[in-house]
Amino acid sequence: MDQIEFESLPIPEPVLKGIRDADFKYCTSIQGKTLPLSLEGNDVAGQAQTGTGKTAAFLITLFTRLLKNPKPKSTGKVAPRALVIAPTRELARQIDLDAQLLGGHCNFRTLCIYGGMDYDKQRNEIKAGVDILIVTPGRIIDYYKQKLFSLKELEVLIVDEADRMFDMGFIMDLRYLFRNCSHYSKRQSMLFSATLNYRVMELAYEHMNDPVKIMVEPEKAVVDEITQLLYHVGLHEKFNLLLGLLKKEAGEKVLIFCNTKMWSEHLEALLKHNGYVAAQISGDLHQKKRIRVLDEFKSGALDILIATDVASRGIHVDNITHVINYDVPQDPEDYVHRIGRTARAGAKGTAITLCCENYALHLERVEKHLKDKIPVEWAEEELYLPAKEGGPKPLRRRPPMKASGGRGKPRNGNRPKSQGRRPSSRPRR
Repeated sequence: MDQIEFESLPIPEPVLKGIRDADFKYCTSIQGKTLPLSLEGNDVAGQAQTGTGKTAAFLITLFTRLLKNPKPKSTGKVAPRALVIAPTRELARQIDLDAQLLGGHCNFRTLCIYGGMDYDKQRNEIKAGVDILIVTPGRIIDYYKQKLFSLKELEVLIVDEADRMFDMGFIMDLRYLFRNCSHYSKRQSMLFSATLNYRVMELAYEHMNDPVKIMVEPEKAVVDEITQLLYHVGLHEKFNLLLGLLKKEAGEKVLIFCNTKMWSEHLEALLKHNGYVAAQISGDLHQKKRIRVLDEFKSGALDILIATDVASRGIHVDNITHVINYDVPQDPEDYVHRIGRTARAGAKGTAITLCCENYALHLERVEKHLKDKIPVEWAEEELYLPAKEGGPKPLRRRPPMKASGGRGKPRNGNRPKSQGRRPSSRPRR
């Protein structure tokens, strides 16, 4: 497919100015397939992964639609013209930042509403009037039930990461909002999802006006610019190996993933005690603190960010040099999602996975999803650095289930002395 220039599309000049501000010239694959249809007013159900440019696709459509339609006469009641729904606070906030850039010349009032922020302040901001609402499902329903605003005049409705709405248990909230919006024949609706499975398409056909289905499959699950490495390590030496890798790799911006809140909090304490500038975000961290931590990571004031999968949704940070999976993810798709945070926009990056006995069983599913083996490195003795004394002891937890033939072994476990630290012929576990 030939590349399409934004300037060749029927986009109003105020939106084109925002596109130029963002330094966009050519459409990505999902944008090139979506915009010619959506700019004509068609409803769209699009399949695309994170980082493909889908946010710009639906924001450009939204701004174009609102600019072309005359602004409704004020009735004295707050009635947003557009509603964008995202599954997580971080994603909603990122959409809001993109909207401020791309819509900077459109003179629309945009509000981003989500839990964890000042309740009365957000309530008063809605009462003051709004053109575009960017929300997560929970709090906005609370305000809606207080009759702060009406959704019956809605001109554009957008749902991002619809599959995550199901995964995170928001589908009933989503259906509630749909039922209280303007009729689907009187608005333009767009839905995006990593997978357009049966339940997502059922939602689309039920609440959208004959949506056009657009599929953009990535050529590869993982881009070539990401160097992947896998280390087998016993749980009792996992942190020592992490210390060695952080020193060896000397990453400028490092994102570390843990499978649980407990481990992310503990890892933060361990790293801080050992002299690293690190912080973690997990699901129940107060929203103001989450924003502060993310801003510090983006600015470079924070070297290492530790996150769980749920907390990380919507994190878009440039120049992440390394992603480290401290735990092998239980969901294979999360592996791709995690390591895709590095090597963005053509840059190169490194993704390192530490496989211990707790999560060794998940490795086979990850590699089956990748349709490839992750290259294995065997750590030399000097790569295991001792932790600073006096700090919190690494958590010692038995694996949740017996990993037959897949448990990480101690470094000295039944290895012939003559083969040294890194036997080249050692079979994969």
